[in-house]
Amino acid sequence: MPVSLSLVKLLWAIGLIITACSALPGQVHGLGPRATGSLSSFIASESPIALQGILNNLGPSGSLAPGAAPGILVASPSTMNPNYFYTWTRDSALTFKLLIDTFIAGNSALQGDIQNYILAQGKLQTISNPSGALSTGGLAEPKFYVNETAFTGAWGRPQRDGPALRATALIAYARWLISNGHTCTVDAVLWPIISNDLTYVMENWNQTGFDLWEEIDGSSFFTIAVQHRALVEGAALASQIGQTCPGCISQAPQLLCLLQNFWNGQYITANINVNDGRSGKDANTLLGSIHTFDPSAACDASTFQPCSDKALANHKVFTDSFRSIYTINSGIREGTAVAIGRYPEDTYQGGNPWYINTAAAAELLYDALYQWNRIGSLSVTPISLAFFQDFMPSITTGTYASSSSTYSTLTAAIKAYADGYMSLIEKYTPSGGGLAEQYSRSKGEPLSAFDLTWSYASFLTAIARRSGTVPASWGEAGSSTLPSTCSASVANGPYATATVTTFPAGTPASCPVANAVAVTFNVIEPTVIGETVHLSGSISQLGNWNTAQSIVLSAQHYGGSNTVWFGTVVLPAGTAFQYKYFKTESSGSVIFENGSNRAYTVPTGSTGVANQNDSWQN
Repeated sequence: MPVSLSLVKLLWAIGLIITACSALPGQVHGLGPRATGSLSSFIASESPIALQGILNNLGPSGSLAPGAAPGILVASPSTMNPNYFYTWTRDSALTFKLLIDTFIAGNSALQGDIQNYILAQGKLQTISNPSGALSTGGLAEPKFYVNETAFTGAWGRPQRDGPALRATALIAYARWLISNGHTCTVDAVLWPIISNDLTYVMENWNQTGFDLWEEIDGSSFFTIAVQHRALVEGAALASQIGQTCPGCISQAPQLLCLLQNFWNGQYITANINVNDGRSGKDANTLLGSIHTFDPSAACDASTFQPCSDKALANHKVFTDSFRSIYTINSGIREGTAVAIGRYPEDTYQGGNPWYINTAAAAELLYDALYQWNRIGSLSVTPISLAFFQDFMPSITTGTYASSSSTYSTLTAAIKAYADGYMSLIEKYTPSGGGLAEQYSRSKGEPLSAFDLTWSYASFLTAIARRSGTVPASWGEAGSSTLPSTCSASVANGPYATATVTTFPAGTPASCPVANAVAVTFNVIEPTVIGETVHLSGSISQLGNWNTAQSIVLSAQHYGGSNTVWFGTVVLPAGTAFQYKYFKTESSGSVIFENGSNRAYTVPTGSTGVANQNDSWQN
């Protein structure tokens, strides 16, 4: 361990003594009486405590994060039994996604911390570690010391969810920057970091790795779900800023294919491609659904949206598995909230309920309620029937409009059910408001690591969904259809060290405008050996419809049925034209795609690059 970490431990120990002497019950004491009369009043009092709990664990000035570099988020101040005084890529990304959403919602004080985090992640990407270097697997290293050096001890590695989650967090901030006229900053500062993470995902998604609990080496539902999301929104961001990510386009459908294999007919199996001797009932699956929740989505079972029949059936099977194993859950009937752990077979630190997972059980239901209310109805299918029967035993399959009494009865009961999980958090939170990792299965007192960053973040995301505050859509509606052919393909992409290591002071209101724009055309079209895809159009740069003068596209990122052919053409800004794709066969014959001619206008006011993403018209 580096010498500086010894100082960190000493400072932490001194701080713990001061804290204990000051009698801050939220951090070091057990349960105490709470002066609150309702869940709403608890939420109002706990919310600022939770946000401050996160900031206390954030370098460089967090009171419980001595020695942490700027933007480095400590998992917990605990340094013994267990020692969580590290920064985890996953935990940090999930927490900063919350902080970025909170910033976008109006808390401008968080922007400096967000920018510090982004720059710190760019640096961590370059740190060689036991998982590898930047381009050889190092992005999947789970944790680092808080002074931004590699942890070299034995650990469950690689963990392939971290790059995807980090990309998602940075994409959220990138969208805010773009909407506020700062596209140049996205292109210079954020995109190189995001692009590295997307490349890692597209190259490694079909490799096994350790799950989010760092115990099982297999294929994890949570990991595959968040990887799919990252590639979908990564492709959209690339197009928005004039970059390219053809591997995002070709591999996202294949991830969606793999995601279907986790459904076993009754519930979502947390891990596949491994024989772990477990039931597969795991909070991994709830967390996967809530972190790929799209407020604009339908109740799509292919992406396991919270309101889908498979997500609801899984919620019931998973939560019911804890009713008989924890003393504090004794006698609580189905359809009523219970304390929730990681998985029923868990023995870590005694195998107790976790605040993270209890909050997740509530959040999934709040998400579902939001989606039903937006859609204007809910559907009961044979798969989800048992879930709904907990609240209305006489319910039958069918679709119930929001104007119906059945809808009102069900949603009111499910809202109360979700609130029950949050009330359990209230019940088992110390009077000072500090959230540990776990609480006792027998008595409910806090256990394991104290002031756990992820616990605070989970509480805050759950109450945000309860209030109807939701994140932006990630594009699920356009990415929930399974491809015609599934394959274990991969795509290659670029890796590059992020060279811009500061954010510009006084970010300009707009970017320099280019007179000529490099437009990259991407089209998905499966081909066979000997076939080549071309681009032809109504302007001279595209051959004026002369196939002999067309643009020959490249299939460097070959992906089977989702092969992306692409090519870049420099065109004057504002040019309007028509175009179409065609294939040449080994015989020399030309086959144009069906349908009408496509139309395109080269964007004006751009930074000089643009993307057009298409699918072959059959």
